[in-house]
Amino acid sequence: MAEPIRVLLVDDHQVVRRGLRTFLEVQDDIEVVGEAADGAEGVARAEELRPGVVLMDVRMPGMDGIDALRKLRELGNPARVLIVTSFTERRTVVPALRAGAAGYVYKDVDPEALAAAIRSVHAGHILLQPEVADALLTQEGTNSGQGRGGSLTEREREVLGLIADGRSNREIARALVLSEKTVKTHVSNILMKLDLADRTQAALWAVRHEASG
Repeated sequence: MAEPIRVLLVDDHQVVRRGLRTFLEVQDDIEVVGEAADGAEGVARAEELRPGVVLMDVRMPGMDGIDALRKLRELGNPARVLIVTSFTERRTVVPALRAGAAGYVYKDVDPEALAAAIRSVHAGHILLQPEVADALLTQEGTNSGQGRGGSLTEREREVLGLIADGRSNREIARALVLSEKTVKTHVSNILMKLDLADRTQAALWAVRHEASG
């Protein structure tokens, strides 16, 4: 049996943390390994506990969720961060995802859907609710790579399409019968050719140009 997904809860409201813990602890494949009440404590606990997934609130006193996310990336912490918030403004959505969040869901998400989201981001997928993707697509700067799609090879286009489907490198490797190392090389080439920062932007670029073309 596979090891359970180790989850860290970071939210300044104790009631929210308690509710999340109560639900997640009944999931056979998810283990809540710790809690934190603000971003700074969340970073410290993530470094100490090395969870697979961090459920991170955005608005917290002191260091907020976005700054905590950036700090985790600076430290090279491999945890996948799933933003869980009641705030839907674009000014929180976009910075969180560009700081490296693996997904973004709202606090009123159905409990089973939250568990599915944790499993999805842990598996390497990018999880965006439709309105979140729309917010990113309309932001200034999402036109990066405009007109450069023609520079991609046929194989790179296949890889890009699978990134847009939310596939992890391992799943792309299996689908295309390639090594993970080769897939990583293709992903790096795609980002370089399209002048994009990460695979989230690559997925959005693919969705945008499929819709417009």
